[in-house]
Amino acid sequence: MEVVKGFRDYSGEEALKRQTIKDIIVKKFKTYGFSPAETPIIEYEKFVKTENEQEEIISDVFKLQDKGKRKLALRYEFTFQLKRLAKNKKLPYRRYQIGPVFRDEPVSKARFRQFTQCDVDIIGSTLRDEAEILKLVSEILKELKIKATICINNRKLINEILDKEKIKKKQEVIKEIDKLDKLGEKEVKQNLKKYNAEKLLILFKKPEAFFRKYKTYKEIKELEKYCKAYGVKVKFLPSLARGLAYYNGSIFEVKTKKMKETLVAGGSYLINGIQSTGISFGLERITTLADIKIDNVKAIIISINQEKESIKIVEQLRNKNISCFVMDKISKALDYANKQKIPYTIFIGSEELKKKKVKLRDMKTGKEKLLRIDELIKFLK
Repeated sequence: MEVVKGFRDYSGEEALKRQTIKDIIVKKFKTYGFSPAETPIIEYEKFVKTENEQEEIISDVFKLQDKGKRKLALRYEFTFQLKRLAKNKKLPYRRYQIGPVFRDEPVSKARFRQFTQCDVDIIGSTLRDEAEILKLVSEILKELKIKATICINNRKLINEILDKEKIKKKQEVIKEIDKLDKLGEKEVKQNLKKYNAEKLLILFKKPEAFFRKYKTYKEIKELEKYCKAYGVKVKFLPSLARGLAYYNGSIFEVKTKKMKETLVAGGSYLINGIQSTGISFGLERITTLADIKIDNVKAIIISINQEKESIKIVEQLRNKNISCFVMDKISKALDYANKQKIPYTIFIGSEELKKKKVKLRDMKTGKEKLLRIDELIKFLK
């Protein structure tokens, strides 16, 4: 049976890589003092659309109906659910969440209808918190060996520029500017002409010093100051817009030369009237670029008519967090190890047990050696 278009199965090495990346991200999230949260995949359609009725993204929401004819929808992001989660929480409320979100939109190489977001948000945030989140992003990217640029801008600055240039339909213009990465400058320029806003593309190419004359540029400088204190490099990008209307301050995007699409994105917004900030990693995209060692199965124990001893030894290895399992047919086990890229096989037969040792084979080189159990554990660790 074919998978529905825009959805995917993950197994084997790919699934292991995704899980390893999630483990790395969760570890970092916890280190920075974020607590986990889980929310339903299905919500009332009205709640999903609350305050976002005019957003283009709302047209991409998957709509459902249950047996009671209630109008429901799949979540398209985590942020709107924070309105419920953050109620009556002690501030600042620092939460992380990892899970699938859904968009009923056209599919491309790096765009799926179900994808996994890895989010952190701070309800009751400051500019210092924004810098701290960007430091967190830089550390995760470093651990995943992804070379990328953290770009920053501010919605207040964009709005001030639009006001000064006497551009009226600000949100429509911001949405067009946000398409620069997707459509390219030529097409965006054409789209901006209907708002008499094409001159913005020239203005956005000015050096950073040009923007000092704007009153709200001070928040860019303040954020840059905190980022410097945290030792994180950021790049001020005047054309960075972020299409969603709820952003009201700093906005962020992480870009890489290896992919047209944005890797990580976020910004600042209000939740229940409280200033907040957050950022989201797209797991599918960072998995494509991450260069990490995958924690695969370390060894297969091959029992040669020694079931009891094999079980005893596999338990000893697992107690030391060495991933392994038992098989009892030599040719099948060796073939399996080769195909699954399992680095070692361990033979347990009567000859080995007489010497109180086991035989370890390196599946890459074919070399074998006899080891005591304590030596085996030390080697595999």
